[in-house]
Amino acid sequence: MIILGLVILVAAVVIGVAGVLSNSGNAHEFTGGFSVFGADVTGSTGTLFLYGIVVGAAALFGLSLLLTGTRRTARRGRRARRELKQNRRETAAAEQERGALINERDSARAQPAQSERADEEPAGPAEHPRRKHHWFRHRAAH
Repeated sequence: MIILGLVILVAAVVIGVAGVLSNSGNAHEFTGGFSVFGADVTGSTGTLFLYGIVVGAAALFGLSLLLTGTRRTARRGRRARRELKQNRRETAAAEQERGALINERDSARAQPAQSERADEEPAGPAEHPRRKHHWFRHRAAH
């Protein structure tokens, strides 16, 4: 929408400037012929004024499209930045909560392990033989 508005605005300005510059001087009075880009336009002063109104309206329409598109783009950018801030805050809060839960879990695991170590006899060897832990439990014999 921004590009369309800009194109219409630039076209209206170019046509208006070309019409004024190509028809200046004593040879081109309002009562005579009028030409834009080599095309002769005949008519009265009122017709010329009407053409000016049409070109001005086209320029105004192009400018309004340009400004509307710019506002919409800026609004989207603000909304995206606001959502990004909110997501970052939520992520930080979730990370803090996760860290707190991990600390609680580690401390809960450490307490029974400390009480078991206190109950064991430090002089005796381990009663359980060493076992290899496999990911898929039992391994098939080859």
